[in-house]
Amino acid sequence: MKFHVNRDVFSEAVSFVVKLLPQRNPQPILAGVLIEATDEGLSLSAFDYEASARTVIEATIEEPGTILVHGRLLSDIASRLPNAPIELATQDDGGILLTCGSARFTLASMPVAEYPAIPEVTGESGLVPADEFATAISQVGFAASRDDVTPVLTGVLLEVSGTELSLVATDRYRVALRDVQWDGQAVDSTALVPARTLLEVGKTFSHAENISVAFSGSGDREIISFTAGNKTVTSLLIKGNFPPVRRLFPEQTEHYAVVNTADLVEAVRRVSLVLDRSAPLRFTFTNDSVTMDASGNEQARASESIDATLSGGDDVVIGLNPQFLTEALGAVKSEFTRITFTSTDNANKLSPVLITAQTSVDGAGNDNFKYLLQPNLLLR
Repeated sequence: MKFHVNRDVFSEAVSFVVKLLPQRNPQPILAGVLIEATDEGLSLSAFDYEASARTVIEATIEEPGTILVHGRLLSDIASRLPNAPIELATQDDGGILLTCGSARFTLASMPVAEYPAIPEVTGESGLVPADEFATAISQVGFAASRDDVTPVLTGVLLEVSGTELSLVATDRYRVALRDVQWDGQAVDSTALVPARTLLEVGKTFSHAENISVAFSGSGDREIISFTAGNKTVTSLLIKGNFPPVRRLFPEQTEHYAVVNTADLVEAVRRVSLVLDRSAPLRFTFTNDSVTMDASGNEQARASESIDATLSGGDDVVIGLNPQFLTEALGAVKSEFTRITFTSTDNANKLSPVLITAQTSVDGAGNDNFKYLLQPNLLLR
């Protein structure tokens, strides 16, 4: 095999395909990048049995062929090459020679025959606006659990219904939900996608125009693919039953406070500096303000008030996890935030708060992003 390719194009392609691979892989063969030179162009792929990435780029192919080379090493080399065209060719002894300007690298070739087949998705698909989908992923993905003890909670649930695609994530203490436009024929499709993979998809495809999402497979090999331009990412779906968290969102939202998002974020960060790591922050919502109080070790205390508008009910005193709250406020992406105080039929259980976006103090709420946060018990 022998080909010539633009350095920047090749470096970006290698970086893309290795991004989803784990830092440490129990099977050395899966650390490789598969490079296929054909009349159609140069294809680069990576696969670890759970996720795959593939891209096709333009190159001058002198001799078609297929090689497998260590991916992260190749990515490191490609990102530091001089500004000159790359020539890559196989040698008689089985090695790989990469030259770029005066730089020369000889790399070992890995056995292509031992590399698994890259999955192909042929199921029903639809289109989502790339920028909107990337934003939705960033608004929801952080709420997924990072604890592998319960695998279903480490994923983001994608649900297609009519012309809408919903993204849902929870770690039992909070629930994030975002809806985006869907243009396709996959009716009532669902997929539980690992949050780590989906977050990379959002970062990679955020500047594309549209992303094609396809569902395929059955049994233990159900997969989903995301394609934009010349790049495709596939992911094996998480098996299991995602909890029915949609029913937790309230229908009536008459008792709520509206606050400036940036002001609340900064105040929470300041006051929570004195808190013990797992302690909640006390919030007191009144007619025209919200006050945050915290106390911690070394007799440290902090308090701060900012403007707020309370509607539809009495003053509220509640304890919230400051990290979970600031993550939600960062995902709201609006000048103002509405914090709704819900109710529950269980008198012994604290009612969650619902966080949504709002463009102005007196404006209507925006429900395309919803975040439900379970309060913490305050010690009196």
